[in-house]
Amino acid sequence: MIPLVSNRPRSHLMNAIEPAGPSGDGDASTTANRTHRKGGLQLKNRKTFLIAGAVLTCALAGFATVGTSLASTPSADPSVTPSALPTDGGQRSGPADGGATGIVQSKSASGFTLKTATGVTVTVSDNASTTFTKSSHRASAKEVKEGTSVLVLGLVDSADITASKVIVQPHGDGGATAAEEAGVIAFQQGTPSPAKSVGTIPDYTEGEGTVVSGSTADKATQAAQAVVPGGIADRVVRLDDGEYEVHNISINWPHHVFVNKHFKVVGWE
Repeated sequence: MIPLVSNRPRSHLMNAIEPAGPSGDGDASTTANRTHRKGGLQLKNRKTFLIAGAVLTCALAGFATVGTSLASTPSADPSVTPSALPTDGGQRSGPADGGATGIVQSKSASGFTLKTATGVTVTVSDNASTTFTKSSHRASAKEVKEGTSVLVLGLVDSADITASKVIVQPHGDGGATAAEEAGVIAFQQGTPSPAKSVGTIPDYTEGEGTVVSGSTADKATQAAQAVVPGGIADRVVRLDDGEYEVHNISINWPHHVFVNKHFKVVGWE
């Protein structure tokens, strides 16, 4: 069992997209009083008085229109979840090799969709170069059926994966049991990520290292998804000490799964 290490002073960004901050309220009120005293400004006749009154009325109406327009300007609805779930504990990268585990929900001519253990829907595209395996043997795309547990490896772009490998898991549960045991927290908008860690966390600075691809990224992603599934691994970073950080998105915690040089998970935060 990997020991729990708590209160690690590492900051995490919230796993949600917050609406822009409120803008300042425009003040459209204007006070214009003029006192006419003896010897001061005099209106020469009734016609002039009526014209001046009409001008003042139009001016006040204009100010009222401006105030109404400012008050009725629509603002972002914080209850609306963006179509791309998002987000993570650090800066997003461009498309990179990673993957996700889940249960197949539907199939199409171009691939299929799966749902992770935390309820994230992932769209998977396959092609002629995609390989399918089942019980360590080559298989065909026909083995991917609705309700099947699969691990998908490939090029990740937010919640879309162009699959290089699809591993059918005959007795899998989409990662539900492992996610529960690892304490994975599902995405919830507006809820900050907890500052906690499990196991061994390397001494590193978030953002350092080199993004890797190909078989190296596949091995690290497969190891991480076996122990800490539920999110989408959107990149794998080789750290300065030779270990790997598998970066998770679409969940509140954990965002970083650490895999050693032998592709064994040693900790997560």
